[in-house]
Amino acid sequence: MSNTALLERPVTAPIRTVPAKPVSDPATADLPAVRSPRGFALYVGIDEIKAAEAGVSLPLLVDALRRTLAELAPNAETHATVALAPHGSGGRDLDVVRLALQEPGALARAKAAAEEEKEAEPAVVVDISRKRVLLDGESAGFTYKEFELLQYLVLREGRTIERSELVSALWQASSEEEAPGERTIDVHVRRLRAKLGRHEDIVRTVRGVGYRFDRHADVVIRYGHGTPSPDRF
Repeated sequence: MSNTALLERPVTAPIRTVPAKPVSDPATADLPAVRSPRGFALYVGIDEIKAAEAGVSLPLLVDALRRTLAELAPNAETHATVALAPHGSGGRDLDVVRLALQEPGALARAKAAAEEEKEAEPAVVVDISRKRVLLDGESAGFTYKEFELLQYLVLREGRTIERSELVSALWQASSEEEAPGERTIDVHVRRLRAKLGRHEDIVRTVRGVGYRFDRHADVVIRYGHGTPSPDRF
């Protein structure tokens, strides 16, 4: 084979390179090869009362943490903040702090818990003690008279109430408002049903007689303090 043929033949063998061996640093020998994002957070779930019970105060705790960091990591930057949670917030103190600080993980957990709680709530809640009606957890916005009308039927559950009785019980006892005719009761009931929406059939019409409250499986009546009203029969 000629020298010319040897020169024209392409070189196909791969070229291998040997990486330089890094210089070992004793200070970083135990650190992982891939560094985590910088940052460090420490949440302390405690309020002024619990701190006082422990014989300290919140400013004292903050100062102690900063002094400890200054000794262990002089170059570390610190920032203290106060997480204000709604009054009566449940859960652990640390969870309350995370939620108040809008931590994404805490917000996601709170949203999931709220959805589960909403699914567990009854569709209709007639709250006698607070004079309100909740539909799927939201206020139905009943007027005073609309609620009084529904309450009168609820407290006499299963019994058909004549229009004349409703007029006598809900209007004639008050001198501030002129009592409507019996047929006007139908107008009030229609308005009440409109606000009940898809649950309107809990107020049932008994043709030629009057109206009756029919409880469904997804309807809850709250009387307050766990005791039914003495007017219920």
